[in-house]
Amino acid sequence: MAITMNLYYTGQGGNARRFAEEMTSSGLVREIRAEEGNLRYEYFFPLEDAETVLLIDSWQDQAALDLHHASPMMGRIAALREKYDLHMKAERYLSDEGGSAAQDEKFLRR
Repeated sequence: MAITMNLYYTGQGGNARRFAEEMTSSGLVREIRAEEGNLRYEYFFPLEDAETVLLIDSWQDQAALDLHHASPMMGRIAALREKYDLHMKAERYLSDEGGSAAQDEKFLRR
């Protein structure tokens, strides 16, 4: 069962966006995406909140997420969060393999 984390990074003066930009330009995003078990690692910018960045971070299972959290990259990420003085909120979701996801198909335009 896949695990998806929605991580909201909030700062001031554009710092959340600068954080996401530095995560990408430094190569950290590329390194995380290359980790075994990573399914998705993407930043999004809410239209109604210029001071927040949403990270959608998905992993194959808890073991893959635990390895990521134990990696040296986490120290680099924490240092960037401090640099940009960001605060976080997290939401955790488990995949619905089969189940009601198939029922949602009728609402999707492909």
